[in-house]
Amino acid sequence: MKDFDERILKFKNLLADCDYVLIGAGAGLSTSAGFEYSGENFKKYFSDFIDKYGFTDMYQGGFYPYESEEEKWAYWSRYVFLNRYKEKANELYKLLFNLVKNKDYFVITTNVDHQFQLAGFDKDRLFYTQGDYGLFQCSIPCHSKTYDNETQILEMVKTQKDMKIPSFLIPRCPVCGKPMEMNLRSDDRFVEDEGWHLHAKRYGEFLEKINGKKVLLLELGVGYNTPSIIKYPFERMTLKNLDFYLVRINISYPFCPAEIKDKTILFDEDIKKVLEKIR
Repeated sequence: MKDFDERILKFKNLLADCDYVLIGAGAGLSTSAGFEYSGENFKKYFSDFIDKYGFTDMYQGGFYPYESEEEKWAYWSRYVFLNRYKEKANELYKLLFNLVKNKDYFVITTNVDHQFQLAGFDKDRLFYTQGDYGLFQCSIPCHSKTYDNETQILEMVKTQKDMKIPSFLIPRCPVCGKPMEMNLRSDDRFVEDEGWHLHAKRYGEFLEKINGKKVLLLELGVGYNTPSIIKYPFERMTLKNLDFYLVRINISYPFCPAEIKDKTILFDEDIKKVLEKIR
């Protein structure tokens, strides 16, 4: 890759000259922003679960087959509280918003932590493909609807004792009475509710609108867990459209297909470092 300052200048010029910006964001963006699922924060809030089960990070505990719903929701309520309700607007996300707020933009993301909205992004210009920490769904699911969970999560955190929540706080489906689950895509039971389909439609409409225009595709920290959602579509759009250019910032995967190398700027530097330099 060429000199850092030279790549930055090309990035700045693309941002200034484009008609539209399409942002694709993965877990690497939140990592660069400082959100950690292990380390001191994990030890501070989950020491009892670490002692009992030997968990090494929050993800591991999120999918453990607990003996009871009371224990499961003691864990998940802390998890959701820390990553959805305790966090305020992050400086890196606010920086990103300030870079694109005067452009016609759209965001597609696999992140589920709500940081885009906290930073000021218009919720009508966001498509959270993999769910939201702030939503419950039926575990079956018996119907395609999700439910805001803030009030219940905060009460679970407040009243839990000995790694369990009170039984009456176990969230249950208002239709069938079965326990609820988090609205996170982990298997074929994930609920794509009315809001999910509305934002998918808006994303499709944005893609139609930018056809034939000058477009900057800004890919931030997208790995290979679900490359068919952002990474591969961005590469295809760059290849097929004359005035589409891709900026890919990814410490682990700073590569692109040879067919689009002349229309792609690659950064293997940290996202925060790159965006601060642009500012």
